[in-house]
Amino acid sequence: MIMLGLLALAAPAQPAPRPAESTVVRYEDFGAVGDGVADDYPALAKAHEFANEKNHPVRARDGATYRIGKTPRAIAIETNADFGKAKFIIDDAALDDAPHDVFEIRSRLKSFSLTHVKTLRRQQTKIDVSLPASCVIIAMNKNVSQYIRRGNNANDGSPQTDVLLVHADGRISPTTPVIWNFDQITSMKAYPMDQGTLTIKGGHFTTIANRTKSDHGYFGRGIGISRSNVVVDGIEHHITGEGEHGAPYGGFISVSNCANVFIRNSVFSGHKTYRSVTRTGHLTPKGTYDLRFDRAIHVTLFRCRQSNDILDTSRWGIMGSNFCKNLTYDQCQLSRFDAHQGVTHATIRNSVIGHAGLQLTGFGTFVAENTTVKSHNFIDLRPDYGSTWTGEWIIRNCRFEPQGKLSSPPCLFNGSNDGQHDFGYECQMPWRIRIEGLHVVDGEADAKSAGPYVFDQFNSRWSAATAQPFPYRVTKELHLKNITTSSGKPMRLSNNPAMFHEVKAQGL
Repeated sequence: MIMLGLLALAAPAQPAPRPAESTVVRYEDFGAVGDGVADDYPALAKAHEFANEKNHPVRARDGATYRIGKTPRAIAIETNADFGKAKFIIDDAALDDAPHDVFEIRSRLKSFSLTHVKTLRRQQTKIDVSLPASCVIIAMNKNVSQYIRRGNNANDGSPQTDVLLVHADGRISPTTPVIWNFDQITSMKAYPMDQGTLTIKGGHFTTIANRTKSDHGYFGRGIGISRSNVVVDGIEHHITGEGEHGAPYGGFISVSNCANVFIRNSVFSGHKTYRSVTRTGHLTPKGTYDLRFDRAIHVTLFRCRQSNDILDTSRWGIMGSNFCKNLTYDQCQLSRFDAHQGVTHATIRNSVIGHAGLQLTGFGTFVAENTTVKSHNFIDLRPDYGSTWTGEWIIRNCRFEPQGKLSSPPCLFNGSNDGQHDFGYECQMPWRIRIEGLHVVDGEADAKSAGPYVFDQFNSRWSAATAQPFPYRVTKELHLKNITTSSGKPMRLSNNPAMFHEVKAQGL
């Protein structure tokens, strides 16, 4: 008896996991302190591991402050989690490398490869496959390079990529059309979609920013989402401790390889802009994001805003995306919407967009309605990817408020392509643009100045006789209705009329 007592006293105290029949898992049951000092990562990881095994929801303690230090791996979340009014401190101050996220909302369904599909054709409506459920399918051809970037951040491009939503019988959803001809497919991976919705609620997160060199690779340290059918509701993210330099972040919320993610009633933060020397030898701003979407379908932000000023140019634009389809902002106040390596179909409605503006590369239909843009241009077609959009734009009942002192008449649409660079695809402006209700704040009337333009120069050296190894096609149709300016001056087509002389313009 004495020996047993001594052994019992010598054994380290271990928190007892909640019994299997419990309906809610709490971090404190696995040793979390929640005082903002102790590193609670191990307890959080164990709690979610247990919740995943027993299929129980997780609930944080209101009033707790959970500090998260070094994380050897992301904490997998496979069940509903309510962070409530708890605070989470992601302490990166002493970290010199952190490539993965703190949390990963992931599917229990395993991805798999499809090896018998050899080609795909643009606008193809069905794939010869039989799937266990609807899947997000990512097709790649590593032997074709696209999005061959130009400029200070020049690179060799990315493999030809398309992301599709495919039903169990192989039908491709019409909302995610095939946008490329794939003469060869070197890989095709399927990510089955979960039927039920997983919900993450609440939580006040603060990142103590890292102090690593700005030319370092991207930090993760956020919440990754790789499961379809997810709702994120009422989360907040703030940043403190940004100094003279720091490694960039890939996104506090990052969504990839999935569909149907709805983020609502949430607050995000723009990061301080740092600069580093690129491979071209130029000192260039380094993008760091709070929102990042890659190979994602049907992602909606609803009633989301920034904690800092959306007009603060010292902060990098809040969102970046690649290879996505059907992205939406609704009732948001955010500094930027940005499609790097292409978005197919996007909508901005009932929103205010800040200094970094609407930056587009892509396909399909882009719609802006009941939205105010407070940037240099209403839309920037990204010149580093060819200033290209294959499709049309529709702008309804919007307002354009260019910021700063206007040294020249403002311009709605900006871009640049001189036809001298191979981006890996044919480049063009949207073939049709419809504007039905737009007010441009261009200052008071000045007898010496002209009214605003629709199109900027795009190619100041353009002429019909100029050789273009990689031709750039301009808009074919422009329809304008109910356009007003604060100066009272009429809208004009372009300050480069020679390039746009064949545009069929109605309403100018």
